[in-house]
Amino acid sequence: MRQVGKRVTSADVAQEAGVSRTTVSFVLNDRPGHAIPEETRQRVLEAARRLKYRPHASARALAAGHSDVVLLALPDMPVGAGISRFCEEVATALADRGLTLVTHFARADDRSLQDVCAAVDASAVIGLEAFEQATVQALHSVGVKVVIPSGGHAPSMRHVGRVQAEHLIARGHRHLGYAMSTHAGHLPMARHRLQGAADACAAASLEPPVVIGVDLEIAAAERAVRQWASQSITGVCGFNDDTALAVLAGAREAGVRVPQDLAVVGADDVATAALSLPPLTTVSFDLPEAGRQRAETVASALAGHVLVSDGVPVAPELIVRSSS
Repeated sequence: MRQVGKRVTSADVAQEAGVSRTTVSFVLNDRPGHAIPEETRQRVLEAARRLKYRPHASARALAAGHSDVVLLALPDMPVGAGISRFCEEVATALADRGLTLVTHFARADDRSLQDVCAAVDASAVIGLEAFEQATVQALHSVGVKVVIPSGGHAPSMRHVGRVQAEHLIARGHRHLGYAMSTHAGHLPMARHRLQGAADACAAASLEPPVVIGVDLEIAAAERAVRQWASQSITGVCGFNDDTALAVLAGAREAGVRVPQDLAVVGADDVATAALSLPPLTTVSFDLPEAGRQRAETVASALAGHVLVSDGVPVAPELIVRSSS
């Protein structure tokens, strides 16, 4: 009799079905090239269901040649609604492909990323931005097979700022501001988005945006709005929707009308963007598509297919509302 609390093994399934452990392995791992009679296959599957058999992670990894763990490496930054939705979409898309997402947040006192990957036996690592080549090599040295993005997605990050600024320029604004996040973890992404806005200004022969850091506090946002007003700034690109919503609140406190005196554009299309006063113009992403692309790329690479690229970046879409 099997001990209570003992994990069900493939040997238990074999005994229950009256077949060998090799047959159980062939059936449960769905290995091609082995002619298992359908009646035997069904008997094994039924025995596994009866015993509530769950394959051990190490056994699955041995059979597949890699674990099913994919690690999402996030920088030390506030996790807003956009990042949360992206994590959910990636996790769902990976689960559909038999892979499990583990999320790791970088901290100054944390173990190195490669140590974390070794601890959880990650086969793939996904990041929001490109990893340094030394980091990629260190990850491979601890068994990580796939690292994405390997070539960087700074152009797609810059595209967000470009879309924001081009919209404001098309509306006739010639002096733009940029509401920069004050959180250090946001800065790498924010700088890419700011560069995109600056590129759009340069293409239109305009001065680059006037950058002011905006805390998520009304008083700080009001000071920023008054400073922009003193410099004849009539349109502001927010690093993200939270920052842009702070600008809207600061404008109300300063008595600056939106969009008549100051047009504001955010990014990430959080749920509250449509509920602000006025509703916030923003840049939206097809997060399900982005998650699906990441998952497909990882699954394809783990299956041994050549990784030609990290996938086509999902193009952002401008959602025009009353704030601009």
